[in-house]
This record gives sequence, C-alpha cells and structure tokens, in this order.
Amino acid sequence: MNTKERLLLLVLASVNFTHIMDFMIMMPLGPALMEKFGASPSEFGFAVSSYSITAGITGFISAFFVDRFDRKRVLLLAYIGFVIGTLACAVAPSFELLIAARILAGFFGGMIGSQVLSIIGDTFEYERRGLAMGVLMTAFSAASVAGVPTGLWLAARFTWHTPFWVIGGLGILITGLIIFFVPNMTRHIQIGGVRKNPLQILKEVFATANQRMALALSVVAMIGHFSIIPYIAPYLVNNTGYHQDQIFLIYLVGGAFTIVSSPLVGRLADRRGKQLVFTIFALLSIVPILLITNMWAAPLWIVLGAAALFFVAANGRIIPMQALVSSVVPPQQRGAFMSVNSSLQQLASGLAANLGGAIIVNGQDGRLLHYNWVGFMCIFFVVMAVLLANKVRAIG
Repeated sequence: MNTKERLLLLVLASVNFTHIMDFMIMMPLGPALMEKFGASPSEFGFAVSSYSITAGITGFISAFFVDRFDRKRVLLLAYIGFVIGTLACAVAPSFELLIAARILAGFFGGMIGSQVLSIIGDTFEYERRGLAMGVLMTAFSAASVAGVPTGLWLAARFTWHTPFWVIGGLGILITGLIIFFVPNMTRHIQIGGVRKNPLQILKEVFATANQRMALALSVVAMIGHFSIIPYIAPYLVNNTGYHQDQIFLIYLVGGAFTIVSSPLVGRLADRRGKQLVFTIFALLSIVPILLITNMWAAPLWIVLGAAALFFVAANGRIIPMQALVSSVVPPQQRGAFMSVNSSLQQLASGLAANLGGAIIVNGQDGRLLHYNWVGFMCIFFVVMAVLLANKVRAIG
C-alpha cells in the first residue's frame, strides 16, 4: 500500500468516524434528551430511526444518478450536507426541530456510506480489498473507544448540544481533507457508456442471481446485527444490576479490541478468502449473542468480556462481507449497486430494531423480558447469512 492509498484510507476512515459518531451518540444521549424535552420512549425511538429511514430512502434514490458523476464530488456534496445537518442538531431549540435536523443529516448521510465503499472498490483490487475494509472499519472502533465516551462526558459537562458541535467542527476540517487528498474518480464514467434511465439501472442492479444474493446477504446480516444492539445497555442496566455510569465501558473495551482485530481480519480475508473468514466470525458471534441475551448478575469482567467478544465477532463479519458485496458488480455499476445496498442496510437496521422492540416487553419489576428470544432470532439470521455468503461470487 503506497502513501497515496494510505492517505485516502485515512480520509475515508475520518469520514466514517464522524458519520458513525453522529448516529451512535444519539442512543446514549437518550435519557438526557427524553428528560430535556419530555419525550416518550417511542418518540425518542422515532428521533433515532428518522436518520436511518431518511438515509435509506436517499440511498435508494441516489442509485439512479451517482454513477454519472465523479465519486469525489458526490462524496463531497453529501458530506457537506451531512455536516450542515449535524450542526443543525447542535442548535435545535426543540424536539421537533431536532428531528428535522436528524432528517436533514440522514438525507445526505444516506449517500456517504455507499460512496466510501465505491471509492474503496474502485481503488483497491479484490485481492487487497479486505485489508482496505479492515482499515476503514477502525473508524467504528475509534468511535466506540474515543467518540462515545467523550460525547457522553461533553454532554454531562456542558449540554447535549456539545457533542454535535464537536462532530460538526471535525466535519468542517475533514471536508478540507476530502478536497485535498481524495482524488477525482471518473474511470467508471469513461467505461460506463450511454446514460440509462432509472428502470434500466434498477434492472441491472437486480439482473443477476449473484447480485440479488449479495443484497439479500446485506439485509439478513444487518437484521442479525441490529436486532440486539439497541437493547444491550437497557437490558444490562435493568436486568443484571449493571450501572448506567458504566455503559461507556462497553464501547471502550469493545472498540479497543476491534482496533486491533479489524486490520488483522482484513488481511486474513484477503489471504484465506472472504466467505471463509465471514463464516468463521459469524459462527463465533453466536457465543457472545447467547451470553449477552441471557446475561445474569455477573461480575463486571464477564459482562465486558462478552461485549468485547461480540464487538470483535460482529466486526469480523462485516469486514469480509463488505469486501465481498462490493465485488459482485463491474466498476461502471458499482455506485448504483452500493447505493441500493446501503439503502437496504439502513432500512434493515431499522426493521431489526423494531423487531427486537416488538418482542421485548417490560416486566412488572422493571426488568426486560424475552430478550433471549431476540437472541435466538438473531442467531437464525446469522446462520442464514452464512448460507447466503457462501453462494455469493466476486467478479472484480
């Protein structure tokens, strides 16, 4: 990997860091926001999901035009809009305007992930793409280790607005990095041929069984991932005696482990095969899923150990999956395909959270009931993802 490629990965990882942080910080800020605005749990849930729903819609719409333009320009436009939306969250004086700001951030944020993955796909050949995805995924780890604890501290020390000010400020700096260090990417336009109408684009995306299988893999994997994540903290606090002030430790410890594991998983996927590595980590994730969704009043080290194993295994699934999914289409179709893929992932994550919420109920003693049922459902989707992954074939 040469210097230009390293700089490109650093900038894209920075983009992902702020993008992920903007989404993640809403969940631990829940108690403060609900108290401040007098919002009910369902209203707060809508505030969180409004970002994903909007991102899913715009991600789908962008599939019809992104491959006509320089990938750098699309990313730059989307990121500037995302930063404006985040800064709007920082100044929102009411709950209604906060939701409006989240929708604005999601409108542009829905295009960011697909463009980042398309740039990776166009820059790194399949044999090196696992490592690139592994480096890119360290942004999630950094957001967990540094971002979430820092965001919670800033909100406690100042106000809930402060984390959004910080993310928006970082976004302004990263905008400059995109301008100077992300190269113009137009090769997909040069080999793309005649412009196609939306129906032709959709037909091409869903034209082959291999592409449909890759999209199904993304959806199933996201459902298996996000059906339990939103409820980990409430379950530990309500059912096991885990203290609210200790929540940041889950992100800190889990993120620290994935900082080390992500590049290693990427290299392993390049050497041993994306499907094999995905299968290993997907099956490995069953262990922490069972532990977390059936956790008892265990010592802190057991809780953190299960959380760390879950982070590592979940991250280990996503890295080879993203490398594999980005490789089922030629470059001239990659932007459209990854936009549809990103849209489906966003919508699947929202569906997963709602599925989990529909199964879990509040007990009379305040405990959350049936979280173990959600765990069993999650395992079912993990096994389905393994079967799908081994049917997907990379073409470049």
